[in-house]
Amino acid sequence: MINLKINNIPVTVEEGTTILEAAKSIGIKIPTLCYMKEINEIGACRVCVVEVKGARSLVAACVYPVNEGMEVFTDTPAVRQARKTTIELILSNHNKNCLSCERNMNCELQALSFEYGCDSAAFKGEVTPSEVDESTDYLVRDNSKCVLCRRCVAVCKSIQHVAVIGTKNRGFATEVGCAFNEDLAETSCAACGQCINVCPTGALHEKSEIDNVRAAIADPSKTVIVGTAPAVRAALGEEFGYPIGTNVEGQMVSALRLLGFDKIFDVNFTADLTILEESHEFIERVQAGQHLPLITSCSPGWIRFMEYYYPELIPNISSCKSPQQMFGACVKTYYAEKMGINPEDIYVVSIMPCVAKKFEKNRADQSAAGVPDVDAVLTTRELAKMIKGNGVIFNELPNGEFDAPLGEYTGAGVIFGATGGVMEAALRTAVETITGEKLENVEFTEVRGTQGIKEATYKVGGLEVSVAVASGLENARALCEQIKNGTCKYQFIEIMGCPGGCVNGGGQPIQSAFVRRNTDVRALRASVLYQIDANSKVRKSHENAVVTTLYNEYFGKPGSHKAHEVLHTSYVKRNKY
Repeated sequence: MINLKINNIPVTVEEGTTILEAAKSIGIKIPTLCYMKEINEIGACRVCVVEVKGARSLVAACVYPVNEGMEVFTDTPAVRQARKTTIELILSNHNKNCLSCERNMNCELQALSFEYGCDSAAFKGEVTPSEVDESTDYLVRDNSKCVLCRRCVAVCKSIQHVAVIGTKNRGFATEVGCAFNEDLAETSCAACGQCINVCPTGALHEKSEIDNVRAAIADPSKTVIVGTAPAVRAALGEEFGYPIGTNVEGQMVSALRLLGFDKIFDVNFTADLTILEESHEFIERVQAGQHLPLITSCSPGWIRFMEYYYPELIPNISSCKSPQQMFGACVKTYYAEKMGINPEDIYVVSIMPCVAKKFEKNRADQSAAGVPDVDAVLTTRELAKMIKGNGVIFNELPNGEFDAPLGEYTGAGVIFGATGGVMEAALRTAVETITGEKLENVEFTEVRGTQGIKEATYKVGGLEVSVAVASGLENARALCEQIKNGTCKYQFIEIMGCPGGCVNGGGQPIQSAFVRRNTDVRALRASVLYQIDANSKVRKSHENAVVTTLYNEYFGKPGSHKAHEVLHTSYVKRNKY
């Protein structure tokens, strides 16, 4: 243990602790801009500087380790002036069109500027030229708002194992972008959007589809149907001041009704449907002893990563469409026929915690009715923006209910939004199907939690089934390498592209780096879904009465020819950048 003083207050911390962490232990917040614990510890922005007695200059608290007897001062006139000057220098090269910026009122640079009383025009001169990259379906990069913190670069490389962006050029011309000045669309980007989540400013944001959705709602010839993903209800409240980990499902439904959607359904319904198709597929493969392990296909970021980096695993991937795409397919086939509506006159909107879903809706082989299964995807953030823009007082809304028939879901469907949830839901159905016996304890807690990789082995009838769950593409890579080199012992693998699963998707509400390193955001959001599951009367996907009706009236049985036509898809090898 190390003894030191911070602002004349005695502090005892473990050896190796940084000044930043030591200060936090006694309730002092030292500001940062580039720092992300264990991901981007580079001391580059110099916003966290402090005075250390005896040191020749101010030091960066985020990377400076404590020493025995050290005396630290975090708020002297010199420290405050240094921080203010640094922030003003950053502002001198920054697009200060804050009022219309995507991150207005939720920008770490804006907050620091206010806290330190900065003059945005203190330094004037040449500004680094920059271009906006809008080449993809899902993301926009505006380097005029970039502060070169490199947080996006770090998460892309270290957490997601993609590394398609980095710093280019030197000196005043330094910028973040892709090698050889290529557009992002020309790279092997996984479309996960984790770079957006860690950006402290508005340099990165999803490509908005709000105007398209509003235009469809205003078109009297269109029947506009919306479906919400499991994880959205666990995070949307954060945009309206609710604590992290608040379930706002009822208010969300009421808000969607006020926005003018014709029908409000739930993608949880097709999460249940996915389980029936995927469980059937798993059992078929186990019986045939072919193409194992079966790997889940719900996460489009993971699928895109696999197509670029591990295309040899395509035979192992479940052919099931994701719940989003199944939702659109069911609406434009089964529901359209039932209601006598031309699929071309139906406009399907999905509300997702994910920016990769914007890419997924435009994939090939995603048009069961001859038209795109899904027409528009709004992230959780976009939905919040639309609600605010329409003057809806979210915090005062009563709890609404989803419409029938595609608003019915089980506890198994809702836990899809957390890492391990797809696996647990699948096990609940697969175990009962294989054994023919009622499963009394439906909780497979071994696959729960936010760890990067989880594994478990279960005795199912006469079978011993080994499973693994991974979230985050670096962890996905580790499992893929096992499969490639023949050391994989698993029969069933769930992979989510984003660390922690959909609750931490690239389209979820953005929390500051300080909140992220001091709060387990992923666990708090996931707890909402597990609580909904625990309180559900029906907790197994195959016991969803409306799903049963869907098979009886339309698909026949899981894995049928009709089911494959509507609910399954294919994959392609992509050329890696």
